[in-house]
Amino acid sequence: MNASFSYKVKQDDFTNMGHVSSDVRKNLNKMKIDHEIIRRVSTAIYHGEINMLIHAGGGNIDVHITDKCITMTLEDKGPGIENIAEALTDGYSTANKKARSMGFGQGTGLTAMKQLSDEMQLYSEPGIGTTLIMKVFLTDDWEVDNYANEEEDDTVE
Repeated sequence: MNASFSYKVKQDDFTNMGHVSSDVRKNLNKMKIDHEIIRRVSTAIYHGEINMLIHAGGGNIDVHITDKCITMTLEDKGPGIENIAEALTDGYSTANKKARSMGFGQGTGLTAMKQLSDEMQLYSEPGIGTTLIMKVFLTDDWEVDNYANEEEDDTVE
């Protein structure tokens, strides 16, 4: 089984918020992926989608499915994350007033994505953008891919 899906998250498109995670859920259901895996993947993507809208002005989400795993790559050209360790602290948020007024900005997005994925790598450069790679494994006999890590502090596993 091999499939890929690509999505663009548009800046301030709060009316279509959740569209990507819903479409991924629908496609994974058609592929007869386990429901618990679908829940984890779609929830992780939803958190990423919201973060892109709130913090980065949108971005791109790519989902690649193989027999062994689902890889989700989220990339944006936003302001980047100054302190990744701090951003991964539950409750830490830099959400603006608009996002908070809509009930977002509780500081749980990145920590939830980390908990929902089997492997997560986060790369960010202030002023350049952020790339987040999450994997959810479909089999027990998976092999960990080796990603080139520029700085170990920027990698979350």
